[in-house]
Amino acid sequence: MELGDNVVLTARRPGLLKEWADLHGAEARERILLLELDTTDSQQVRDTVRAAEAHFGGIDVLVNNAGRGWYGSVEGSPEADVRRSFELNFFSVVDLVRAVLPGMRKRRSGWIVNMSSVAGIASVPGFGFYSAAKFAVEGMTDALRAEVEPFGIQVLAVEPGAFRTQAYAGFADEPVTETVEAYRAFVETVRVAMVSQDGRQPGDPHRGVRAVIDAMAQDFPPRRIVLGSNGYDAVHDHLRDALDELRAQETASRSADFPEAA
Repeated sequence: MELGDNVVLTARRPGLLKEWADLHGAEARERILLLELDTTDSQQVRDTVRAAEAHFGGIDVLVNNAGRGWYGSVEGSPEADVRRSFELNFFSVVDLVRAVLPGMRKRRSGWIVNMSSVAGIASVPGFGFYSAAKFAVEGMTDALRAEVEPFGIQVLAVEPGAFRTQAYAGFADEPVTETVEAYRAFVETVRVAMVSQDGRQPGDPHRGVRAVIDAMAQDFPPRRIVLGSNGYDAVHDHLRDALDELRAQETASRSADFPEAA
């Protein structure tokens, strides 16, 4: 809004966004469209994209920001939670990307910003399936970037660390649903750690958004951007250790080829 752009905001309960829209005054409200959207409903995704395109004449930037964390062990997370996690954190991203691409390809321009997570690069114990869904977003985003580049469409993956949003507060109201007793104590510590961080996360959402906008404005935009100092340090250390391990196993890796004479 500060840059003068038109904005379409979606939520399952769009009334929650009205207060935000009202803060921008009557003139600005003409540039804001609030729509109801459950991102796990494929038909509603397509209908909402069409409504946004009809209202403003097209979609220039898609920000895939819907998502939530599920915690639990890999062995003991309820199957329903695992499937819901992938429906929201991965498949809804795919549906929205597919819905906006025809219009972007026709105009031969556009931006797709997929909100991933530091957990999509360095998996977090206790959040194995959330991490897995974010890993899937990372893999899909990398392939998508190459596929749509010929159409003038750019793609950015964003990997936030711990940011001061309302997401952490939600863990306080969620009971532990771990199905394997051997992991219950561990999962309880994961929950307590998340709740205790609420309001103390180092990441500033406003500064994070500015960093993403600045990255998109670069002459040569990055393929991904990690947000937050704690996120940067975690990704840096993970990639350094992965590269060290790769180099240490180089002989074993290369030994798996057929001999050159074969």
